[in-house]
Amino acid sequence: MNAAWSKSATQHIVFVVDDEPMLLELADAILTPQGYLVRTFRDAESALKEYPAVNPIVVITDYAMGRMNGMDLIRECRRLNPRQKMILLSGTVDEHIYADAAVKPDQFISKPYQISELAERVRSLIIG
Repeated sequence: MNAAWSKSATQHIVFVVDDEPMLLELADAILTPQGYLVRTFRDAESALKEYPAVNPIVVITDYAMGRMNGMDLIRECRRLNPRQKMILLSGTVDEHIYADAAVKPDQFISKPYQISELAERVRSLIIG
């Protein structure tokens, strides 16, 4: 990892939303060493409650969760911030789930994913 990248990444908060605690721990273990401040949430409603005050650089969300799914969260985050960078994760659906949606994630990652893939996707969204 580039030292300049590591230093600049420490300013970035990443939200990770998944109803599986083990997957939240995994995402935290992947992204924290990259210099991100990771905030984890077990449901979309909790993430959305904190979202306006925190302004995360990237929101990573699972698709299938409780009352509010990942596409609902993406839509609400984009309503508050149209430029919000979003990654949708899923082990149950593919990109077709948002093919006809008005609001789409920036990236889609199928579960299970490789450690390097999550880190690289977040990095690519931030640096463009």
